[in-house]
Amino acid sequence: MEKNQSDLSIVSEDLASLLRSIGSKRIVEKDTFLFQEGEDANELYLIKSGIIQISKLTLDGDELYLRLSKKDDIIGELTIFIENATYMLSAFAIETAEVQVIPIKILEEKLINDGKLTFEFMKWVSNHLRKNQSKIRDLVLKGKKGALYSTLIRLSNSYGVVQENGIILNIHLTNQELAKFCAATRESVNRMLSDLKKKNVINYTPDGKIIIQDIQFLKNEIGCENCSVDICNIY
Repeated sequence: MEKNQSDLSIVSEDLASLLRSIGSKRIVEKDTFLFQEGEDANELYLIKSGIIQISKLTLDGDELYLRLSKKDDIIGELTIFIENATYMLSAFAIETAEVQVIPIKILEEKLINDGKLTFEFMKWVSNHLRKNQSKIRDLVLKGKKGALYSTLIRLSNSYGVVQENGIILNIHLTNQELAKFCAATRESVNRMLSDLKKKNVINYTPDGKIIIQDIQFLKNEIGCENCSVDICNIY
């Protein structure tokens, strides 16, 4: 799987065409929610432009970032074929976005009449569920440090550029944003990153991007299972 591949690019053209053919456009202003966890789920969304952040609240009430969704990604997908469904996650626009609103009932009617596309869509939903579960598992089983190390590995699979001095994460994330991927505080992430730098596991480019110099250290520390890139990523 190539880095930054969109959802539509990994499904069949028949399924992609079906999704593109349903619904209407909506603008989601920057710093607003498209939907929030617990709200009634009647729609799916195909992102046409912009970036939407997907998150979930932990049992402690902390916000855990699960992925960054972009053009041609589909969100709200875990609610199809469920009666009285509510959104399991929240979607927040970190920049102004345009989405295609796909009414769930209409999509269900279309899929029911095509068993092959139904199977493909449910297989794709299952893959997304596995990704979300693996991220939550990392936090629950491996703690804040394990969640940070796992996030760095996922970022390397999604945005990493291999160079002589290591893997440069070609994305600008503040330590506060990075902390949200671990359900941790900015201060604790600062300390953990500082410790990794002292151990020469990471470094920084002049413009502040993280360079992973010893990714095997991170993998060893969390007992990495070397999942495929389509599971171990940040999108």
